[in-house]
Amino acid sequence: MLKISLDKLGNMFAEISKNMSLYLPVDRADGKSEYTKWEEGKEWSNSLNTVKGPKDIFFPQTEDMMEFKVEGKNIEVVDTRKASEDFVVFGVRACDVQALEILDRVFLTQPYDSYYATKREHGIVVSVACNRPNEACFCTAFGIDPASPKGDVSCWKTQADLYMQANTQKGEKLMSLLADLTQEACDEEVCKEKNAIAEIMKKLPLAKLDVSMFGGGKTQEFFDDPRWAELSESCIGCGTCTFVCPTCQCYDIKDFNTGKGVIRYRCWDSCMYSEFTKMAHGNNRNTQKERFRQRFMHKLVYFPENNDGVFSCVGCGRCVSRCPISMNIVKVIKKLGGKGNE
Repeated sequence: MLKISLDKLGNMFAEISKNMSLYLPVDRADGKSEYTKWEEGKEWSNSLNTVKGPKDIFFPQTEDMMEFKVEGKNIEVVDTRKASEDFVVFGVRACDVQALEILDRVFLTQPYDSYYATKREHGIVVSVACNRPNEACFCTAFGIDPASPKGDVSCWKTQADLYMQANTQKGEKLMSLLADLTQEACDEEVCKEKNAIAEIMKKLPLAKLDVSMFGGGKTQEFFDDPRWAELSESCIGCGTCTFVCPTCQCYDIKDFNTGKGVIRYRCWDSCMYSEFTKMAHGNNRNTQKERFRQRFMHKLVYFPENNDGVFSCVGCGRCVSRCPISMNIVKVIKKLGGKGNE
């Protein structure tokens, strides 16, 4: 295990940036944070969660896929992708690391998504333990330990230092670049930090949230539950929950006529929209109740059914804090999940 003094973080970021691009949470003017490419003068945000997770770096909200050049009756297909270079995503929380693993199950399963796969191959994920989880967090309900984040490198922040542990070959490669800035350290302070985080998690409002009633094989049990009508009644279908969710992976593909040809691009979509998957015959989910049910059944039942019991929610709390009418997955779990959640 290695450590670096917090007052030398700027030096560390600069050293990384000499060799590859570096993305990390940076505060915006409104006080919220988002992943931004680091440059001199930018500082790592103290916020627990960014508005959107690092998903946007690996699976961009809008992404060009190809271009069609048209000359008369001739059409040339142009691959618009550029050669990828290694990059680092720093400050990823345990929930967001797990979210990337969920996206891997979607995009890296045959036939795999080459756009996503290339970014995952070149991206180095540096995670940081949550030293002050907030009241909207419930990652432990899904077996995630915020005190022991995964990733290529795991970090723990104390009052004076940042402790770092490489977990993969990519992580070891990154740490070798920082040899002159870091020093060997024992894990005593890290153990103290882990214990402190564990104590905080026990006191959070959602610490006892129980998802054991959900999972694969529960479609028949929950699909026709009459309580979906009540739960979805106030939903306005704005899609906020899907756009801040680090695991949502739905997208649409569109063509844009530039006047000189056509650019085909993809952009995030939301199952909460009435236009979602709409085809010539109409829409297979015509009511907001059906769309609302689809979102949460996918998170809690459909996805674990097809992915070895892994839920498609990581308890990051973004939808809890962002939903304009406070109707989120926690309320669904509490309403449908049995006595343990009352």
